[in-house]
Amino acid sequence: MKVAILAGGLGTRLSEETTVKPKPMVEIGGKPILWHIMSIYASYGFKEFVIALGYKGEFIKDYFLNYHYRARNVTVKLHTGEVTIHHGASEDWTVHLLDTGAETQTGGRVKRVAEFIGHEPFMLTYGDGVGDVDIPRLVDFHKQQKRLVTMTAVRPPARFGQMVIEDHRVIQFKEKPQIGEGWINGGFFVLEPGVEKYIQDDHTAWEFESLERIAADGQLSAYQHDNFWQCMDTVRDVHNLEKLWQEGGAPWKLWH
Repeated sequence: MKVAILAGGLGTRLSEETTVKPKPMVEIGGKPILWHIMSIYASYGFKEFVIALGYKGEFIKDYFLNYHYRARNVTVKLHTGEVTIHHGASEDWTVHLLDTGAETQTGGRVKRVAEFIGHEPFMLTYGDGVGDVDIPRLVDFHKQQKRLVTMTAVRPPARFGQMVIEDHRVIQFKEKPQIGEGWINGGFFVLEPGVEKYIQDDHTAWEFESLERIAADGQLSAYQHDNFWQCMDTVRDVHNLEKLWQEGGAPWKLWH
């Protein structure tokens, strides 16, 4: 099953970084968050990706076109221009880089990806969110539900720490825990062929138009994920993810 990743948005709330590069190329631990997302899927054996490009998509193309040079030792003969790539470890992924238009909305990108993949189910997520989602379990759940779309529902991290107080004494304090109530769209979708009929054109928003119609038709399932999930919307989010990575406690690191 192929994995599609929406990587074409403007990332306006992260303008400190995205004025010079697309949001999925913002780095955590020296690697783009896009690489982290792909590594989550690859750790479960899903290694064929379709990346929906848009804003500054050339940066993502350049990254993968030069991936061998970045990941391995290289010898360059300056006189002839001959380049030798030496043996070394690199990911055995297949990456399709699909231009979906700089102004295309999320629904339009999903439609173009679905048309590219053809008549088969596929997975879909955003290029800015990580989590310790059990992907095979998600896929099995989707198959059991027999609906057109399955969305992973997550509990967002609290913006501030939470306290439990009894008799004026703090008996428990948690710094930015996953909140105990409320579910939101966490990405990590599984989609069946035919989802395109819910997407009118490039101006369609996947979240506000397509998913609402799919839900109204009883064709949207929710896979509830209670564990770690974090999107990267702000500089503060970048710093929090970087801190987790540097401390060796990144819950989304499911690979070795």
